Amino acid sequence: MPKPDLRRFYPLNIAVLTVSDSRSSANDSKSDSSGDLLCGLLQSADHQLAARALLPNNKYQLRATLSQWIASDTIQVVLINGGTGFNKGNCTVEAITPLLDRPVPGFGELFRQLSFSELGSAALQSGALAGLANGTLLFAMPGSGGACTLAMQQLILPQLDNKTGPCNFVAHVKNSPSQSCGA
Repeated sequence: MPKPDLRRFYPLNIAVLTVSDSRSSANDSKSDSSGDLLCGLLQSADHQLAARALLPNNKYQLRATLSQWIASDTIQVVLINGGTGFNKGNCTVEAITPLLDRPVPGFGELFRQLSFSELGSAALQSGALAGLANGTLLFAMPGSGGACTLAMQQLILPQLDNKTGPCNFVAHVKNSPSQSCGA
C-alpha cells in the first residue's frame, strides 16, 4: 500500500448533532443557527457533511443516534453542540461519556482555557469534551455560536487537517488515509 501524501488534504465525513429543547428542526436555519454554523465551517474547510440531526436533551435518544453514527463505516467525526452546561435537563456529557473508548481530555481543558478570557469563571461550567469511539472522533461543545466558532477555528479544524504537525487526529479515525504521529 502506498504511503499517504502528507502534503495533501484529506476530507473527512462529519456528522453534526444539535442538542436542544428549544429548537424545532435541524433543517430550519432559524431554529438551528449553531448547527448551520458548524456545517458551514466544516464545508468551508473542505470536509463532507455526512449526517445531521437535532435532538432534545434526552440521553437515550442521543446515545441511540450517536451509537448509529459510531457504528457507521463512513462517519469519521461527530460535532455535537448544546446540552453541555449545568442547566437542569442538560445531558450531553452524561450521554456521551459511556460511549467513549478513549477520552481526549485536552479538548475540554483547552476549550475552557480559551473561553475563560471571554467568560471569566463561568467557563468552569462548560462540559466541553471529546473522545474516540470505534474510530469515530466526537467533539461536544456548548451550543452558542461563539462557542462553536471558538472550538472549530482554534481546536477542531486544525486537528482535522492531516497537514497539522507535529500530529493531528486524522490518523486516528476509521478509514483514514493518513498515518502520522504514532498511528
